Parts: sequence; structure tokens; C-alpha cells
Amino acid sequence: MKKVAVIMGSDSDFPVVSGAVKTLNEYGVQCEVHIMSAHRTPEQAAEFSANARKNGFGVIIAAAGKAAHLAGVLAAHTTIPVIGIPIKSSTLDGLDALLATVQMPKGIPVATVAIDGADNAAILAVQMLALSDDDLAEKLAQDKIKMKDGVAKKDAAIQEKVAELLK
Repeated sequence: MKKVAVIMGSDSDFPVVSGAVKTLNEYGVQCEVHIMSAHRTPEQAAEFSANARKNGFGVIIAAAGKAAHLAGVLAAHTTIPVIGIPIKSSTLDGLDALLATVQMPKGIPVATVAIDGADNAAILAVQMLALSDDDLAEKLAQDKIKMKDGVAKKDAAIQEKVAELLK
């Protein structure tokens, strides 16, 4: 099975990124976690992504805040999917990172999840890997059933509360 690279622009992003690492682990997907900067270590980021396929990666997740160019720099140097996680910052609540991550030029796509959406980034990476891995696809299908069942239980509980209110 291909592994997932989780790259963050700063160690301050780790509290958010740790959710992706945990989710990947729950699905049994191996990942590597690194800090690289689009601005401070652009050569390292370019080299990593250029060699990602050769090094066994199937997806790259890139988390960055503020200018948030990391996902785009990584995507520019590889043909494997890159998923961007815009990180909420203290100045514009992550809107700056969201726009920088999602507004990519033609030919350099970056799939972008919600601000601080690390869990969804990991699930999207698993879905991408599941295109060629039936075991992962089955795990994802089972999780969809669990979510559906959870909503049904919550709905039943709400119906009881509403009935109690209307007595």
C-alpha cells in the first residue's frame, strides 16, 4: 500500500495535523510527518515532492497558515494528489490560508479541505488510496454505515425529547 506524506509549514501546525495522523493510523495507512517551508526551505520541499512517487507515497497532505503556499509548491513538483489543509491563524482566522491554498493555477491542482480540516484531509487521502485498495474501500464503507447509524440514533433520541416537550 502507498503511504501518505503529511507536511506542515511549522511545528505550530502540529495540533491540527495530529488529527490527520491519527485518522490515517486508524485506517492502517502508513504516513511520514515532516516540517518544510515553501518560503524558508523551498528546495527541500521541491525535492521531497519530486521524489514522492519514487519513495512510495500515494498522496501528500500539506498544512500551512497565512500565505499558505506549501501545498502549491509541493503540487508543482509532483504528479501525485496533494491535499491542502489551510491552518487558522491569528490575523484573518484562516481565510488567507484558505484562499492561498484553493486558488491554484491551471495544471497545479490542490484538493483543499476546510480550515483546520485535518481529519477530512486524511479521509480524502484514504479515499484516493482506496481506488486501488479494496480493503481500504471496505473500511470506508463500514465507516459510512456507522455514521448513518449514529445519525439514526440521534434522530430517535430527538424524537423522544420532542414528544416529551409536547406532552
